[in-house]
Amino acid sequence: QVQLVESGGGLVQAGGSLRLSCAASGRTLSSYYMGWFRQAPGKERDFVAAITWSGGNTYYADSVKGRFTISRDNAKNTVYLQMNSLKPEDTAVYYCAATQTYYSGSYYLSLNEYDNWGQGTQVTVSS
Repeated sequence: QVQLVESGGGLVQAGGSLRLSCAASGRTLSSYYMGWFRQAPGKERDFVAAITWSGGNTYYADSVKGRFTISRDNAKNTVYLQMNSLKPEDTAVYYCAATQTYYSGSYYLSLNEYDNWGQGTQVTVSS
């Protein structure tokens, strides 16, 4: 099992930026497909972004497309989520997720496709 630890959350004004990091330990991150999800109070955990093993392909929720960027540095065993033009509706706990399982034809948008999760980091965007 890989252990995931998120960092970089905090309080930011609308229009600002934050960069979240997800550091992995216990296993080499290059063997994992990675994703970011978020959960606002009283709501379900939703897909935000995903990145393939090599980082060659990325996928985003429509709500963050053009504002967020997922990337990975396998040499540093870390995945990032750069969040720009933040809005109050981006306020949530952000979770990093990983899986080694291959799902044919999937873009890994479902939380059920991931079996390793971090503890989450709070992002609060004030208006």
